[in-house]
Amino acid sequence: MKYVWLLAAIGSSYILGSIPFGYVIGKLWKGVDVRTKGSGNIGATNVLRVLGLGPALLVLCCDLGKGALSVYLGVLANGTWGGALCGIAAALGGAYSIFLRFRGGKGIGVGGGIVIASMPMVAAVLAPVWVGVVWLTRYVSLGSIIVAGLAPVAAYALHYPPEYVILAATVGILAIIKHYSNITRLISGKERKLGEKAE
Repeated sequence: MKYVWLLAAIGSSYILGSIPFGYVIGKLWKGVDVRTKGSGNIGATNVLRVLGLGPALLVLCCDLGKGALSVYLGVLANGTWGGALCGIAAALGGAYSIFLRFRGGKGIGVGGGIVIASMPMVAAVLAPVWVGVVWLTRYVSLGSIIVAGLAPVAAYALHYPPEYVILAATVGILAIIKHYSNITRLISGKERKLGEKAE
């Protein structure tokens, strides 16, 4: 019975992670499909460029929430291994949403919620790193890529259980893969900086 609950939690976490809050809020707020504006991403950064601060903060909170809730569902079902598996499921849902024909966001919002819920000390260490990189460079994507790469290192250094190190590595690698286009633009000098309006 325990494994039935675990499978149900994993499935629920994928569905929860798949909810495209950026798309939904864009449509409800101003009737805008954010996938057709700016970078075309449904995450909070593109929502900020397209719709402004209020909608962007709402999207960020919702994405953080769905990541955190997924971890809690997993922990209730099967402890830390359940939390790790459900966290991975939510990250996959965010990146490859069943509601958007298996397309999705970059995974930073949902990934942040996953890390906050499962490894709060990692979140506490990486948040200032992200803020510092973005403050110095004005590139949100660069800060996100760096913290995604550092997440499993921080999880290991802070002695989190192996399953959470695996969770951090999986979510981090997925986020980096989803940032491929950003990496290409960073290298070519064409990446948008924080505060630049979408065309």
